[in-house]
Amino acid sequence: MSTVLVLGGGVGGLVAAAEVRRRLGREHRVVLLDREGTHAFQPSYVWVLTGQREPRRIVRDLSFLTRRGIDVVRAEVQGIDPARREVRTTAGAFAGDFLVVSLGADLDPGAVPGLAEAGETFYTLPGAQRLHRALQEFPGGRVVVLIAGVPFKCPAAPYEAALLMESFLRRRGVRAELDIYTPEKQPMPVAGPAVGGALRDLIERRGIRYHPEHQVREVRVADRRLVFENGVEAPFDLLAHVPPHRPARVAREAGLGDGGWIPVDPGTLATRYPGVFAIGDAVAIKLPSGAMLPKAGVFAHAEAKVVAANIAASIAGRTGDRRFDGHGQCWVESGDGRAAFGSGDFYASPAPQVVLRPPSRFRHWTKVAFEKSWLWRWS
Repeated sequence: MSTVLVLGGGVGGLVAAAEVRRRLGREHRVVLLDREGTHAFQPSYVWVLTGQREPRRIVRDLSFLTRRGIDVVRAEVQGIDPARREVRTTAGAFAGDFLVVSLGADLDPGAVPGLAEAGETFYTLPGAQRLHRALQEFPGGRVVVLIAGVPFKCPAAPYEAALLMESFLRRRGVRAELDIYTPEKQPMPVAGPAVGGALRDLIERRGIRYHPEHQVREVRVADRRLVFENGVEAPFDLLAHVPPHRPARVAREAGLGDGGWIPVDPGTLATRYPGVFAIGDAVAIKLPSGAMLPKAGVFAHAEAKVVAANIAASIAGRTGDRRFDGHGQCWVESGDGRAAFGSGDFYASPAPQVVLRPPSRFRHWTKVAFEKSWLWRWS
């Protein structure tokens, strides 16, 4: 009997556990360890922000996986010994023949003085709910969407949030100015200048001001001002932010990668430890262009399927031949019932080959259909 341990119940962990279980006989054990014991479909957080989704529609209790023969343990991972494939948790110790690390990235608003006190983030479900209430009560003024650091997951989400908030407030008849501040040189820079230029044009045609190369240093809570490293200061009446992201603490302490992000083989997602794989937002994959692969659920999903197939092949005594090919896609909700759609090959050389198709009602409804089908298929 073999045991496969999967750490984390996000997109990558959920898919990895389900796919390994589907491919293995029941004499083998699959264990999913997750701190919350629930799975929330994060691409829909921007719809929670504007009241288009109730949280109950996009959250699932991971206990449903027990019906598929997966042992679900609600526990916090406290330590990882990758050489021994052992994990310490608040529910005890676990050991496996294979280990899949899908712990994502930790949000660290405290890294910027004043950020947590002065604003809300739509990168958590409670934060998106609070921002929705704030938008409902907002009397008018200046709204700022702030990207507080790079890298961050869901590269399109800050731009979706700004476009959806503009649409929401306009429909409410509220006079508002919207600004986006980011350390990036352009939106979604890894996707290339054509995609970044098209997205910036979409934003600015809606009257949203875009301020690239602005790294926030602090937020002055008392007078509601952002202070940037370049000396610029900017006032706000409502602040919606993407907090700095950090590698999961246990991944840093385990020595899985320098600085905490875990380097992996770009095709197999194998770490330097035999039998240990890492997927999703936790990993660091350098592209032929020299940039890093963005942190996005679409990549976590595809990586999980590759890892699951190769683990199952190894248990069966075969050589796994599945490889992650770097293809990905995402929607960019633009408000008013429309969405743009980007897709392409991020492993292309010398640079990613990505195309952004313009907003349409059809593309919005394909995102709605994807949300429903994903939740039905995986939960």
